[in-house]
Amino acid sequence: MIGRWTEWKSYPDAYYGEYIQAPIGPGVYEVCKSSTRKPVAFGYAKNVAEALADLLKPGKLKRRSFFGRASKRYASGELEYRIWPAATLADAKVAVERIMGQREALVRRFSLAERH
Repeated sequence: MIGRWTEWKSYPDAYYGEYIQAPIGPGVYEVCKSSTRKPVAFGYAKNVAEALADLLKPGKLKRRSFFGRASKRYASGELEYRIWPAATLADAKVAVERIMGQREALVRRFSLAERH
Protein backbone atom coordinates (compact mmCIF):
# COMPACT_ATOMS: atom_id res chain seq x y z
CA MET A 1 0.00 0.00 0.00
CA ILE A 2 1.28 3.45 -0.86
CA GLY A 3 1.48 6.44 1.43
CA ARG A 4 -0.99 8.45 3.39
CA TRP A 5 -3.37 11.35 2.87
CA THR A 6 -2.15 14.31 0.83
CA GLU A 7 -2.74 17.86 2.05
CA TRP A 8 -6.20 19.35 1.43
CA LYS A 9 -6.40 21.08 -1.97
CA SER A 10 -9.06 23.37 -3.40
CA TYR A 11 -10.86 22.15 -6.47
CA PRO A 12 -9.30 23.82 -9.51
CA ASP A 13 -11.12 26.19 -11.85
CA ALA A 14 -11.14 24.73 -15.37
CA TYR A 15 -11.90 28.18 -16.76
CA TYR A 16 -8.34 29.19 -15.87
CA GLY A 17 -6.83 25.96 -17.19
CA GLU A 18 -6.28 24.45 -13.76
CA TYR A 19 -6.62 20.71 -13.23
CA ILE A 20 -7.22 18.21 -10.44
CA GLN A 21 -3.94 17.00 -8.97
CA ALA A 22 -4.72 13.33 -8.48
CA PRO A 23 -3.48 10.05 -9.89
CA ILE A 24 -5.02 8.54 -12.98
CA GLY A 25 -4.95 5.32 -11.03
CA PRO A 26 -6.34 3.68 -7.91
CA GLY A 27 -6.72 5.35 -4.57
CA VAL A 28 -8.99 6.76 -1.89
CA TYR A 29 -10.53 10.23 -1.99
CA GLU A 30 -12.28 12.50 0.48
CA VAL A 31 -14.13 15.68 -0.48
CA CYS A 32 -15.63 18.30 1.84
CA LYS A 33 -17.13 21.78 1.67
CA SER A 34 -14.41 24.38 2.16
CA SER A 35 -16.40 26.64 4.45
CA THR A 36 -17.78 24.04 6.88
CA ARG A 37 -15.61 20.94 6.41
CA LYS A 38 -18.86 19.02 5.97
CA PRO A 39 -18.12 15.74 4.13
CA VAL A 40 -19.43 15.52 0.58
CA ALA A 41 -17.85 12.30 -0.66
CA PHE A 42 -15.52 9.56 0.52
CA GLY A 43 -14.61 6.40 -1.31
CA TYR A 44 -12.18 4.56 -3.49
CA ALA A 45 -11.85 4.38 -7.25
CA LYS A 46 -9.85 2.79 -10.02
CA ASN A 47 -9.21 6.30 -11.39
CA VAL A 48 -9.15 8.90 -8.60
CA ALA A 49 -8.83 11.91 -10.92
CA GLU A 50 -11.96 10.86 -12.84
CA ALA A 51 -13.92 10.21 -9.62
CA LEU A 52 -13.05 13.69 -8.33
CA ALA A 53 -14.01 15.31 -11.64
CA ASP A 54 -17.34 13.45 -11.63
CA LEU A 55 -18.28 15.08 -8.33
CA LEU A 56 -18.73 18.41 -10.08
CA LYS A 57 -21.28 16.85 -12.45
CA PRO A 58 -24.66 16.41 -10.72
CA GLY A 59 -26.04 12.87 -10.89
CA LYS A 60 -22.98 11.56 -12.74
CA LEU A 61 -21.13 10.06 -9.78
CA LYS A 62 -20.63 6.39 -10.64
CA ARG A 63 -17.92 5.70 -8.10
CA ARG A 64 -18.67 4.17 -4.75
CA SER A 65 -19.17 6.91 -2.22
CA PHE A 66 -20.06 6.43 1.41
CA PHE A 67 -22.09 9.64 1.45
CA GLY A 68 -24.26 8.76 -1.54
CA ARG A 69 -24.49 10.53 -4.86
CA ALA A 70 -23.79 14.18 -5.33
CA SER A 71 -27.30 15.49 -5.87
CA LYS A 72 -26.34 19.15 -5.89
CA ARG A 73 -24.09 20.92 -8.33
CA TYR A 74 -21.11 22.40 -6.54
CA ALA A 75 -18.97 25.26 -7.74
CA SER A 76 -15.30 24.30 -7.94
CA GLY A 77 -14.35 26.85 -5.25
CA GLU A 78 -16.78 25.35 -2.72
CA LEU A 79 -14.96 22.05 -2.37
CA GLU A 80 -11.63 20.74 -1.13
CA TYR A 81 -10.22 17.28 -1.64
CA ARG A 82 -7.45 15.03 -0.49
CA ILE A 83 -6.32 11.67 -1.77
CA TRP A 84 -4.60 8.54 -0.57
CA PRO A 85 -2.85 6.96 -3.59
CA ALA A 86 -2.76 3.16 -3.77
CA ALA A 87 -0.87 0.65 -5.89
CA THR A 88 -3.98 -1.39 -6.71
CA LEU A 89 -7.74 -1.12 -6.33
CA ALA A 90 -7.57 -3.88 -3.71
CA ASP A 91 -5.09 -1.79 -1.70
CA ALA A 92 -7.45 1.19 -1.95
CA LYS A 93 -10.31 -0.92 -0.64
CA VAL A 94 -8.19 -2.10 2.31
CA ALA A 95 -7.23 1.52 3.06
CA VAL A 96 -10.91 2.57 3.07
CA GLU A 97 -11.78 -0.26 5.45
CA ARG A 98 -8.94 0.74 7.77
CA ILE A 99 -9.90 4.43 7.68
CA MET A 100 -13.57 3.61 8.35
CA GLY A 101 -12.52 1.37 11.24
CA GLN A 102 -10.42 4.15 12.77
CA ARG A 103 -13.27 6.64 12.42
CA GLU A 104 -15.75 4.24 14.02
CA ALA A 105 -13.34 3.67 16.91
CA LEU A 106 -13.05 7.44 17.46
CA VAL A 107 -16.82 7.84 17.47
CA ARG A 108 -17.19 5.01 20.00
CA ARG A 109 -14.43 6.47 22.14
CA PHE A 110 -15.96 9.94 22.26
CA SER A 111 -19.49 8.64 22.82
CA LEU A 112 -18.27 6.58 25.78
CA ALA A 113 -16.40 9.59 27.19
CA GLU A 114 -19.59 11.67 27.07
CA ARG A 115 -21.48 9.06 29.08
CA HIS A 116 -19.01 9.14 31.97
